[in-house]
Amino acid sequence: MSRPFIQIVEVGPRDGLQNEKTVLSPEVRADFVRRLEAAGARRIEAASFVHPKYVPQMAGAEEVLAALPHEAGRSRIGLVLNGRGYDRALATSADEVNVAMSATDGFGLKNQGLSVDQQVEMLAAIVAGRANAEGEPGAAPSLSATLSCVWGCPFDGEVSADQVAGLVGRIAALGVAEIALADTIGAGDPWSVTKKVEAARRAAPDAALRLHFHDTRNTGLANAHAGVEAGVTILDASVGGIGGCPFAPGATGNIATEDLVYMLERGGFDTGYDLDALIETARWIGEKLGKPASSALSCAGAFGTRANS
Repeated sequence: MSRPFIQIVEVGPRDGLQNEKTVLSPEVRADFVRRLEAAGARRIEAASFVHPKYVPQMAGAEEVLAALPHEAGRSRIGLVLNGRGYDRALATSADEVNVAMSATDGFGLKNQGLSVDQQVEMLAAIVAGRANAEGEPGAAPSLSATLSCVWGCPFDGEVSADQVAGLVGRIAALGVAEIALADTIGAGDPWSVTKKVEAARRAAPDAALRLHFHDTRNTGLANAHAGVEAGVTILDASVGGIGGCPFAPGATGNIATEDLVYMLERGGFDTGYDLDALIETARWIGEKLGKPASSALSCAGAFGTRANS
């Protein structure tokens, strides 16, 4: 009997590195992607097409993608904040473009200079441009959207399930097939995860939901478990637990890929990852950043990964 599969989207080369003090070269970042793929990653946020003045860690996105030509069975994702970033991504070998949005005006204005309504207008323009480009080889990579601050905003405070559902419905109505719900500042808890996943599913029953958790307040893995229990089969994670958001005060790293893989594999799920290779990669990126990776598995190592039942 096959084990149920949970897809883990590796975000270390983008979300993981964007808040680290050490700035890595495009060559090292491309090597990081290749090491993660050797460990089993099949969808990776490889770069962010943002202005290097604001996020110097992401400078040279085009160079990173140039070092990563198309490969069957692998998707290298470029994250964008606006139409300018989308146009930059289109000129590269990115297999997928993820549009970052916010559930609140406060974070949207700080992160992108756009209110929520303006972000929806921006996404609508990208979707329209992508539709016009269909049929042109290489002109229209797949598109997804990530909604930040779903479980709380550092500027506007609490975010309601109705607020999230309303925006998810607007995004889905534009034809975006996958929508990620992100706990950007690690404010969520398992019960609110269940509530907001259910609200999002009611608002967009045909969209694939993806969850993105930060472990700022030590609830990341519990929240991931709640998401899986609620039927979500796509989760983001960052090897080593590195990362955070430069525009969200106090935000720390994502849940660690190796910790998530360990939990899921022990629980009877398949992830397609090589846990030992992930741990080795976490320690490698820690060396590159000049500090040990914060994940539990990079310190303790693995025990066994099969379900105990």
